[in-house]
Amino acid sequence: MPADPVRTVSTGTRTDVRMHSTRPNDVLALVTSTDPWGPSVDAAIALAARWAANLTGCYIDPSLRHAAEPDREAPGLPQLHDMDHAEHAAFASHAHDLGVRDARWTVTRRNIPLTLRTLGAWHDLVVVEHDIVAGDQLLDILGEAMLTSRMPCLLLPPGWNGGLVPDRVAIGWNGSIEAARAVHCALPFLQEAAEVRIIDGQSTYASDDDTAPVTPRPNLLDYLRRHGVDAKSRHLDISPQEAGPVLLEEIRHTHAGLLVMGAYSHSCLRERVLGGATRHVLKHAHIPVLIHH
Repeated sequence: MPADPVRTVSTGTRTDVRMHSTRPNDVLALVTSTDPWGPSVDAAIALAARWAANLTGCYIDPSLRHAAEPDREAPGLPQLHDMDHAEHAAFASHAHDLGVRDARWTVTRRNIPLTLRTLGAWHDLVVVEHDIVAGDQLLDILGEAMLTSRMPCLLLPPGWNGGLVPDRVAIGWNGSIEAARAVHCALPFLQEAAEVRIIDGQSTYASDDDTAPVTPRPNLLDYLRRHGVDAKSRHLDISPQEAGPVLLEEIRHTHAGLLVMGAYSHSCLRERVLGGATRHVLKHAHIPVLIHH
């Protein structure tokens, strides 16, 4: 019989598979400033170095950051091009000094949704600063970007300068497909956390746009145990209108350093926008949020 390519180690009733976690191989940082480097650069470098991942820094033309329409671009300009060699060299040197094995630099002349739709095809995680777009417009732009790129996004709160390997991680859970995808993408964070708390809103729908209940409801605790994560769950009986504020209050109570949640959306005639709970959390969260649609 051929040997099992994945070796597991039994620890009581649970199988310890932390050493076999699937970590991102390619991390993307949307860069807002180069002198000094913005928080997304430092955060992405820390993750890429920790996971031995490749890193790409992408600078988006400030004049296009506020454009939310997926079909808008600067006419006659290529989507991606080199900036100047000095900034490319400075980015690579900064990343290499902090332990990143491979760091690339690019500049885009398209808006954020188009940029992520293209670069998302060959990256596993994008790190974005809340300050990349001023005001509430960020939520529309980020929502369109996530819904078109379908890639996980680590959103840093304004002025963030903390670490990204938190001891405590909270999961906003409602049994939906979006939440399940977010948890799956967050496994590298969950497996390194000392404490994982599930905040279960007990929704019975497959996704935010569905009206038919999902059956059977996914067993998140069982899934996490299979991947070497011990978690505790707290069930809350709340309405969708209460979900955002209650989730943030629970995060403060548990002192979590990272929130994992699905990006729920509402379909409109011309655009897809984030749902109310998602918008509230992204607008008011004081810790990084790993979100996926």
